[in-house]
Amino acid sequence: MIKAVNLQKVYRSLNVETVALDNINLEIQAGEFVAITGPSGCGKSSLLNILALLDKATRGDLFFFGRNTAQMSDREKANLRKRYLGFVFQSFNLIEELSIFENIELPLAYLNIPKNNRRIRVHQVMEQLQIAHKQRAYPQQLSGGQQQRVAVARAIVTNPKILLADEPTGNLDSAKGREVMDIFSRLNENGTTIILVTHSQRNADYAQRVLHLYDGQIVTENINRLAF
Repeated sequence: MIKAVNLQKVYRSLNVETVALDNINLEIQAGEFVAITGPSGCGKSSLLNILALLDKATRGDLFFFGRNTAQMSDREKANLRKRYLGFVFQSFNLIEELSIFENIELPLAYLNIPKNNRRIRVHQVMEQLQIAHKQRAYPQQLSGGQQQRVAVARAIVTNPKILLADEPTGNLDSAKGREVMDIFSRLNENGTTIILVTHSQRNADYAQRVLHLYDGQIVTENINRLAF
């Protein structure tokens, strides 16, 4: 499904050059749950942003469904993101001026889904994540755990094949964090491919495969057989 070959990411500022990723090679198969771990500054978020087609590698190749993304136009990559990818970020990234319903509905509107179909799908995911009673509320009226549920609902409302999450429990207490991870686990059991960046060993234990990054390189890769 996803294949990275010799990925490198270099950030340049004036005379300073910082290598965030150095010769990353990996493959992620459909239906996998993969965790990416490592200390702060090791390149985890840089790698996730490239895998999410939100950023470009300085060198190397990234393949989606067998096609090199370097050969795609910006419009093609945007369409790929809309059709196949969902995103959950630590900072939630909810739009304060929109209601909870409208925040979750937005990705469906971008896909030009008819309004009646959008309404049905939004209600389905709100029920799934137990936030239907908050549909008319606004983000600032919700707790951190509720906002993260909204962010997850927005990410999965399009039924993405791949869900990417960057420290999705970082702003939550342990109980709310477990709830979010349990949701990810159920999505994975139903066939969604999960790519998770986390500092938490507890969160990484949910994954079938754990990649450990250090100084921009994959230094170890562990199979978590308890997750199967």
